[in-house]
Parts: sequence; structure tokens; C-alpha cells
Amino acid sequence: MNIELLTILIIVSFLVLLALGLPVAFCLLGLSMMLTATFIGPMQAQVAYTAIFHTITLDIYIAIPLFIFMAAVLQNSGIGTALYDVMYKWFAGLRGGLAIGSVVIATLIAAMTGLGGTDVVIMGMLAYPEMKKRGYEKSIAIGCIPAGGALGPHIPPSVLMILIGGLASLSVGRLFMGGLFPGLLMSFLFIAYIGIRCWRQPHLAPALPIEERAAWRDKFVSLRGVVLPIILIFSVLGTIYLGVCTPSEAGGVGAFGALICAAVHRQLNWQNLKEMTFTALRVTCMVMWLLMGGTFFASFLTMTGVSHFISGTIVGMEVSPIVVVVVMMIIALVMGMFMDGAAITMVCIPIFMPVIFEIGIDPLWFALLFTINMIIGYISPPFGMNVFYTKGILPSDVTMGDIYRSVIPYTLLMLIVLIVAIIFPPLLLWLPNMMIK
Repeated sequence: MNIELLTILIIVSFLVLLALGLPVAFCLLGLSMMLTATFIGPMQAQVAYTAIFHTITLDIYIAIPLFIFMAAVLQNSGIGTALYDVMYKWFAGLRGGLAIGSVVIATLIAAMTGLGGTDVVIMGMLAYPEMKKRGYEKSIAIGCIPAGGALGPHIPPSVLMILIGGLASLSVGRLFMGGLFPGLLMSFLFIAYIGIRCWRQPHLAPALPIEERAAWRDKFVSLRGVVLPIILIFSVLGTIYLGVCTPSEAGGVGAFGALICAAVHRQLNWQNLKEMTFTALRVTCMVMWLLMGGTFFASFLTMTGVSHFISGTIVGMEVSPIVVVVVMMIIALVMGMFMDGAAITMVCIPIFMPVIFEIGIDPLWFALLFTINMIIGYISPPFGMNVFYTKGILPSDVTMGDIYRSVIPYTLLMLIVLIVAIIFPPLLLWLPNMMIK
């Protein structure tokens, strides 16, 4: 079979398997195994097995279970409650202050966990009931929860960036640093949107009455709740930036620090530790299955020459490299409306990156653009993961329609950041270029 027909067969077969409802990891593994045995020979499958073993034992992927365990511990450590207390006392006196504070807390949690679901669970359980009690409209009270949670996979440490870095052979430390500024920019835009909208329409999110606001002494005392998170964030990100630790070593530091945080908040007991461990184990197994499927798929594309064919075809079209990048971003954006970001990474990165190298685009810049694209998918209708997390956490009177309407402004703001990052690459690259080697 010629390479053109094989490429079409791969695409059609993959879409059929997805349509049948099979998990993406098994679609990638099963399809790669069948096509390898058919077109290359059963014995060549051993090459793919070797590639899988080599990949999942790479030092960089040791960071994945460590950061996942860190997130699982923090979710049950009591830090979320302490941060919420700080947010309530400092922001409740502002119009829309509880929603603004929710974004601030989500940003801090994102900088500690690297996963989006943790933010959604904590804010959905703590902040939403208080916002409804204080008369917040659904459009303000709901939207900040899934949108703030979407920052988790972009603000480092990020499990998604570890996957992208490993598949694309890029420095995960530089990816972490490159994701920091645009992640904070999105957080700032979320806060500005809430603040401006509530200033113009005060009835949407009334401020806490003066007599119910915390005294200044209580506000400053509550700041003790942010000490541990700040120390933990610096221990992970600061050591990477300064070149003291690799991302995997920083993951170990973060996991140990999370256990200390849980102990300080008196949440470190055998029952909680058991739940934390099993939660981390389940998520790690899911990610590793995806990683195995993606590795086998990438090996198959390389062995058959499909990757070279695709990159050669695109280069032969003689279109502007920026046009190629934009088309890839549109493809990833559409896929993000229907699939999980980690699954899209396993499918797209083995196909996209050879093209990026071939046309001379900075791979770090493209990988960071791709990450922004993936987190947009976390809240993009109809199948954004955080949208469904939010529905599962919030009361039954909150409909999917309420959530969809509430996340649209945040989705547009994230798209603005993506467009600006495409037009102005230094937005993503200036901080990685300043790292201590």
C-alpha cells in the first residue's frame, strides 16, 4: 500500500474507533499494533515495545506520578479551606469579590498542583455556596470555577507540559517557565472581566455589607493561610528556575512539601493517606496508558514513514510557516471541544512536531501555544472536562446550559491570549530565555 492510502487508512480507522466509544489510549495502542503487524510484520512490533519501555522509564516521566500525588495530597490537605478563608476576608467587600477571589485561589492552587480538576473541586465545594448565599447571579458565580480550574494544566508545574516535553524532546523546565506568564495573564484577564462587569452591573454580585466584613486585624491574621502555599510554590518553581532541581527532583520536593502541608493542617492520617495514594494511582495509570498508546503510535508513524510524508507534503505546499501553525491551532482547538487535552497531545504531537522542525518554527514556542490551546478545550462546549466536573460538584438547580453560558466569556479571553501569543512570540519565550542553565 502506498503512503498516501496508508495515511488515509490511519486517520479513518482512528476516527471509527473513537466513534465506537473506545478509550483513546486503547484506540492508539490497538490501531498501532494491528497496522504494524499487517504492514510491517509481527516481529517489528518488538521495536514499538522497546520504544514504550524506553519512554515510560525516562527520568522526566518520573515527575508525573510525583506531581499527581502532590495534587492528590493538596486536595485533601486543608490548604483549600485556609486559602478560601483568606479570600473571603480580603475580597468579600468588593463587588464580585468572591468570584475574583476564587480566580486568585485557583491560580495559587494551579501553581501547586498542575491539574485542573483540583481547583474545580475545591472552589465548587467552598466558594459557590457562599456566592449563591450572597446573591450572586449564576453567570458570575459559576463561570469563574471551571475557568479558574483550566489554569492548572498551564501554570507550572503542569502534568500536560511534562507529556508534551517528553514527546517533543523539549526541556520541561523551560516549558514550565514559558507557561507561567501567559497563565498569569489569563488569570488577570479573568479578574478584570469579573471586576468590570460587576462594577457596571452591581446587582450581579453585591458586595458584603460593611457590618459583616472582617476587621483589618482578622484580615492580616488570615494571611498565615498563604504562607505554606507560597513556600511550596517557591520550592517547586523556584528551584527549577534557579537550576537547583530538575523537574523530576522538584516533583519529589513538592510531594514531600504537600505531605508537610497536610500534617500542619492536621489532615495527614492513615485514612486520608490511603485515599490520596489511590487517587494518585488511578490518575497516574490513566496518564501512563495514554503515554504508552502515544509512544506506540509515534513509533508506528516513524517506521512507516507517515510522519515524514506529512511533513514533506506540508513543506512542499510552500505556504507561510505561520499559516501552518494557525491551521494546526485550529485543528487542536476543534479537537479540544470533543477530547481530553492529554489524549489530543498523544495524537497530535507525534504528527505536528516533525512538521514544526521541518519548517523551522521554534518548537518551544509551538509547544506553549499548543498547551494554551489544550486548556481552552477544558472549558469549550460541548465536552469540556471542567464543565462536567463543575456540573458534578454544583447543586442540581445548575443546568449544563447555565455552565455553558457562564464559560463563554472566559473562553473568548483565553482565545485572545492565544492570538496575542501567536502574534507576539516573546510573550512566551522571554522567561525561559532568562533561566539559569
